[in-house]
Amino acid sequence: MRLVQLSQESLHFPPPEMALREPNGLLAMGGDLSPARLLSAYQRSIFLSFSPGAPILWWSPDPRAVLLPDEFHLSRNMARFHRRSPFRVTMNQAFFEVV
Repeated sequence: MRLVQLSQESLHFPPPEMALREPNGLLAMGGDLSPARLLSAYQRSIFLSFSPGAPILWWSPDPRAVLLPDEFHLSRNMARFHRRSPFRVTMNQAFFEVV
């Protein structure tokens, strides 16, 4: 398999199944950081890695961690840790600020 170079004119991504095994999940490079491209990627479980001055890399690692809210169980130890932590866990908040 080879790494796909994304076109600036198209939001098309290769299927996540085409991601490289080494490094695990590297799927494509290039494109842009437009909201349309980010939404297109995230809807397909494709995530970016970006640092100014470096190429944009798109990833879909296998296996991926998926949390299913209806099946999630917070252990007693984790709940205690969370209560003492300075961090806050939220869901579906500040989407545009995060993206």
